[in-house]
Amino acid sequence: MTTTFYLVVVVISLALLFDFLNGFHDAANSIATVVVTKTLTPGQAVLMAGLANFVGCLTFGTAIAKTVGKGIVQIDHVTLWVLLAALIGAIVWNIMTWLLGLPTSSSHALIGGLVGSGIAAAGTHVVLWGGVLKIVLFIFLAPLIGMLAAIVFTVIIFWIFHKTNYQKSIKFFKYMQLVSSFVYSIGHGTNDAQKTMGVIALALFTGGVTHTFHLQGWVIVSCYCAIALGTMLGGWRIVKTMGTKITKLHAKEGFCAETASALVLLGTAHFGIPVSTTHVIAGSIMGVGTVEQAGKVRWITARKIIWAWFLTIPLTALCAGACYSLMYVFM
Repeated sequence: MTTTFYLVVVVISLALLFDFLNGFHDAANSIATVVVTKTLTPGQAVLMAGLANFVGCLTFGTAIAKTVGKGIVQIDHVTLWVLLAALIGAIVWNIMTWLLGLPTSSSHALIGGLVGSGIAAAGTHVVLWGGVLKIVLFIFLAPLIGMLAAIVFTVIIFWIFHKTNYQKSIKFFKYMQLVSSFVYSIGHGTNDAQKTMGVIALALFTGGVTHTFHLQGWVIVSCYCAIALGTMLGGWRIVKTMGTKITKLHAKEGFCAETASALVLLGTAHFGIPVSTTHVIAGSIMGVGTVEQAGKVRWITARKIIWAWFLTIPLTALCAGACYSLMYVFM
């Protein structure tokens, strides 16, 4: 077996590790509201979210995978070393932000890694800036859309149920939150697992295993399995930030935030836009808190999270670029 074959195996293994860490890191997105409102126990919540992540494998397409695989860096300039450096940069960022309890975007970490290692390998001309700028634009738009959707949906729900007995409404929304959390988790799995699929398909093409860029069945299933397993094991440090440090959530508010986020994620997945699930749910939680009372939103915490969002792509790009430069010495 050749060195190229072993390198393909290493890249695919690291991609699946990244996918696992994506689920582990982003478990808070799927379960924070349903755990904090005590609708489910943490164990029940991660099991439900993990299963919902896997549902996307059977129900949604692969438009996002194609965007990541062919829309970030020119495919002719991608090598296995570029992919290896990109994954290392993204994994390092994920671990660092998990230790700090910051709900950053694993998706943007991967994109930053591809940009950084691509530039280090062949210069800025290899980057498809149109695709990258669209993703950067959604750093602003995704949380804003999530926030606006949550505000509209929350106002409607509060108006419909304003005369309902408080205890009865709590019981009703705890049941409804099971549905909203499950649907949001489908959106999370659909959106995030596809990004790793794109990288693996790119590795197979670059390594000569396949003659064209396409997604094989085992790639799709393995990526959904990895992210579902990561979600099931959970990321408890970030749950606290998402569920309590932005604003106080109850069952009704949790239902509104999750439903608004699910609609945004499924819509962007349909159009192949790789948005951050973290940005969307955080924006939705802020939107719900704003409807109740803007003063209830802990804007200091929100500001720290937003700063981390903006730094994700440039810092992972630097990390991946440094990794590639270091590996180049030993090539």
